[in-house]
Amino acid sequence: MSDTQFDLIVVGGGPGGYTAAIRASQLGMKTALVEKENLGGICLNWGCIPTKALLRTAEVYHLMHRAKEFGLKADNIAFDIDAVVKRSRGVAAQLNAGVKHLMKKNKVTVFDGHAKLMPGRKLNVTKDGKTVADLTAKNIILATGARARELPGLEADGKLVWNYRHAMVPTMFPKTLLVIGSGAIGIEFASFYQTLGSKVTVVEVLDRIVPVEDAEISAIAHKQFEKQGMVIKTKAVVKSLKRNANDVTATIEQNGKSEQFTFERVISAVGIVGNVENIGLEGTKIKVEKTHVVAGPYCETGEPGVYAIGDLTGPPWLAHKAGHEAVICVEKIAGLHPHPLNVLGIPGCTYCHPQIASVGLTEQAAKDKGHQVKVGRYPFIANGKAIALGETQGLVKTVFDAKTGELLGAHMVGAEVTELIQGYAIAKTLETTEQELMHTIFPHPTLSEMMHESVLDAYGRAINM
Repeated sequence: MSDTQFDLIVVGGGPGGYTAAIRASQLGMKTALVEKENLGGICLNWGCIPTKALLRTAEVYHLMHRAKEFGLKADNIAFDIDAVVKRSRGVAAQLNAGVKHLMKKNKVTVFDGHAKLMPGRKLNVTKDGKTVADLTAKNIILATGARARELPGLEADGKLVWNYRHAMVPTMFPKTLLVIGSGAIGIEFASFYQTLGSKVTVVEVLDRIVPVEDAEISAIAHKQFEKQGMVIKTKAVVKSLKRNANDVTATIEQNGKSEQFTFERVISAVGIVGNVENIGLEGTKIKVEKTHVVAGPYCETGEPGVYAIGDLTGPPWLAHKAGHEAVICVEKIAGLHPHPLNVLGIPGCTYCHPQIASVGLTEQAAKDKGHQVKVGRYPFIANGKAIALGETQGLVKTVFDAKTGELLGAHMVGAEVTELIQGYAIAKTLETTEQELMHTIFPHPTLSEMMHESVLDAYGRAINM
């Protein structure tokens, strides 16, 4: 085999792509990875990681303003938006370098360029319009990811109307901000800018914010955001944006009534579309539905030897889902016997303030599927560690099947719940019932005790409430 022939070629170097390349190398495959922009993909460079750096700044800023509550003195509290952005970009750069090291360590050949499928499991790699390599592989994994969806009239221009990339590297701090869409991306940016002092308005077309979450959790988050000063308009639509010299006039329709509001900047966060264009899908048996590649339980497409993972495929569009799919896909190619992805076992996390996290079915979804349910709840205000931390607003909620005791879902809102949720994710993977969770010893004093109490509450056994 020459340097252009491989056992596996991965197209895209995001969390799914680079994980697939590493696992393939571990299994003895001669592996290549093609990436046209930045190793680590959107998540590491323009998504998950740098946004968490920004949100950490907002969290510290918020705590500094609460210094008096903790017996501390902090005067003249301010922020430097350029320095905030610089730190965020530095975090991304550090991890990007880490992925480069991992590729070298695992002997993965990296090609810098744009890959396009050609007949016979071949890939043409180009850079600046010129061919840099023609590659052949026994198997190909497409992991080209996704990008921000743009609606007619609401397109981002980088100056007045931002997408997530623009919002991550602002050259000015807007005093007033409109966020269109209240999914994870929209609500995280809304939280970041609101905490640092912007007057934020969120417009959501559905009847509640963070609509994929349990309705009770959404309601608590909604109340907390409004308490912070955020304006939230649900069942509302941005009909148009008039771009002025230095601000934007938005026409917002709600309850059949249209009103105009002016904002210094607008963030459009109305979903994503898969990067299916110009990668050679034409003429293959690969199916595309709603801009995403259709893939089977082992990430196989309709084209023999070609697989697809991550945001290029169906929901949920999460980095950890992509990484898990990568391992399943590669191990199947290698002739091992991995379990197909269990979507209900994928935890979701939103890093706003307060944080939101969940795994499994919501209470309503469980009922819709015909389950008789037992539901437990435990509030942060009743937890000693939460009180000591000064984080008393929040809730832990668990949903069980009343007949079998199966943990169907867990839903949280409050401080550090994005760390706590993994306990329930493990419980679901182990097919744990309420009995195992009740007999698990949780350390004291911790926030995790609320998880135990929520389980106990579902069965009328809560101790500290």
